[in-house]
Amino acid sequence: MKGATERIEMRVAVLSGKGGAGKTMLSVNLAVAAGHSVYLDCDVEEPNGHLFFRLEDAEEEAVTVPVPWVDPAVCNGCRECVRFCRFHALAYSGDGLMVFKEMCHSCGGCSMICPEDAITERPRGIGVIESGRSGDVTVRVGRMNVGEAAGLPIIRRLLDGTVAEGMGDVFIDCPPGSACTVMESIRDADFCVLVSEPTIFGARNLEMAAELVRTFGKPCGAVLNKRLEGEKDPSEEYCLQSGIPILGRIPYDPELGRLCSKGLIASREDNRFLCIFTELYESIAERSRA
Repeated sequence: MKGATERIEMRVAVLSGKGGAGKTMLSVNLAVAAGHSVYLDCDVEEPNGHLFFRLEDAEEEAVTVPVPWVDPAVCNGCRECVRFCRFHALAYSGDGLMVFKEMCHSCGGCSMICPEDAITERPRGIGVIESGRSGDVTVRVGRMNVGEAAGLPIIRRLLDGTVAEGMGDVFIDCPPGSACTVMESIRDADFCVLVSEPTIFGARNLEMAAELVRTFGKPCGAVLNKRLEGEKDPSEEYCLQSGIPILGRIPYDPELGRLCSKGLIASREDNRFLCIFTELYESIAERSRA
């Protein structure tokens, strides 16, 4: 379904200062309300988008990073690479040079500095990207392998991958919090949507997310989720005090919770929710064009 808003293509990052605020629920419903669109799940440590979108023609691609490989027949034990590496991914013992792949940041410096050219690089898998379609929505979900230290290369592949002109608006489901993975997720966003809930804890985490977005100079607005009629909302008070536009309010609704708990997308199941999320989409599109 398409609202009355003139069609534009935009990249919208949906983020929250904490998990459980409704970030994924909002992202998937906005993608559906937008019609022809793209959904990117950048919460690579714990992706949830696949629980809602049942992918058609799903494909999986591996994400790799280059790590050092040492030829012991060439290495002379000079330890220049060990002294160079600030991440302690290399060590030298009686058995020769050891590589701790999980600690490597794939900078390539060790292979460049080796005077004997004993170090080359080989790919190491750190995760996968699953791609497919769900109705009018193109879906790409990043998933980091258990035990990996960082998912930035997966997020970069998601953002720089097969999202081309003409594929529709892009909705980026960011990781929770305000760490480097969130910074990478909002890198190319045209607009940021901050999701919060009506608690003091929610307001504090909303403030953290807002500070991050301001640092990057991104326009933003807030969606207040799980609203209780007549109850005080610290998140709303923070928005009013800080001049953050309120894009919409989603009331606490047991039916919405029931649909989400079953992995159903409310906008596809109930026209009442489709109207709510279409209005939110139109509000975001209007703000993005301003």
